[in-house]
Amino acid sequence: MSAHITPHQTIVQLKNYISQQIIGQDKLVNRLLIALLADGHMLVEGVPGLAKTRAIKVLSEGVEGDFHRIQFTPDLLPADLTGTEIFRPQDGTFKFQRGPLFHNLVLADEINRAPAKVQSALLEAMAERQITVGAESYALPGLFMVMATQNPIEQEGTYPLPEAQLDRFLLHVFIDYPDARAEKNILHLARSEARQNLREPAKPATRISQQELFTARKQCLDIHMADNLEEYLLQLVLATRHPQKYGDDIGKWLQFGASPRASIALDRCARVRAWLSGRDFVTPEDIQDLAHDVLRHRIILSFEAEAEGISKDHFINQLIARVAVP
Repeated sequence: MSAHITPHQTIVQLKNYISQQIIGQDKLVNRLLIALLADGHMLVEGVPGLAKTRAIKVLSEGVEGDFHRIQFTPDLLPADLTGTEIFRPQDGTFKFQRGPLFHNLVLADEINRAPAKVQSALLEAMAERQITVGAESYALPGLFMVMATQNPIEQEGTYPLPEAQLDRFLLHVFIDYPDARAEKNILHLARSEARQNLREPAKPATRISQQELFTARKQCLDIHMADNLEEYLLQLVLATRHPQKYGDDIGKWLQFGASPRASIALDRCARVRAWLSGRDFVTPEDIQDLAHDVLRHRIILSFEAEAEGISKDHFINQLIARVAVP
């Protein structure tokens, strides 16, 4: 890209490109960019056909780096993700054959279709950015992002993600059906691609370099957050551990609250949202908008809450309504 174009302008161009290819899923596009700029991983949940797979593929076309899709199935093995040591009979040695996790952008499609031992193979990669095979550890690329998808229906033969792995995801995003206007535009896009016999989305004119992306990340970290807003963010997370302080009615709804990773994630994501909005400061709306996606996979509701039909999102709504905003 030209030297006079700022990192913010390059990200805006990337967002516009993705939005042209992913219609009716503005939240998904926004959260993808937030996860990318906050250097985190994302779990996306939605029914089939909502462009979850297409979204990460389109993102990979706009970013300098390589992409790999892994279809999770019940017969998948951990080595199918990490790689394995291959014996070389010509010299009697073993050579490590790198697996698909060594790509920059990785799509873990239908992650809940594979058993826990395969899901846990992602833990070290997501948290430590390295793969250990035998006595050797291998560093993953500087740009490394996992987007996992799971299907909320057809739960037969699926394996719920362990809490330890869920906590490694920066965001857990729910997406829904597009509205009528968006679906009409989707029809037009699909028809246009069919006429051109395109099996893949059209590629952008330019791709954002990894260096530009890393510069944008640093700028996001420099976004100002006032002390009272930082305290508000912390109180919101702490409220998931001690909700009884905000009412006996919600105090009985919780079994386990969010870990300190939630505070870190909410801080980084709020700064990125402010940066994407063209501001150099964080507002309460930045924190509130991301609270559900940051917290919903990090809390466990009590049996009483489930018996009353209380959802995690409803619980988080109550916290946002009751924790004082500065």
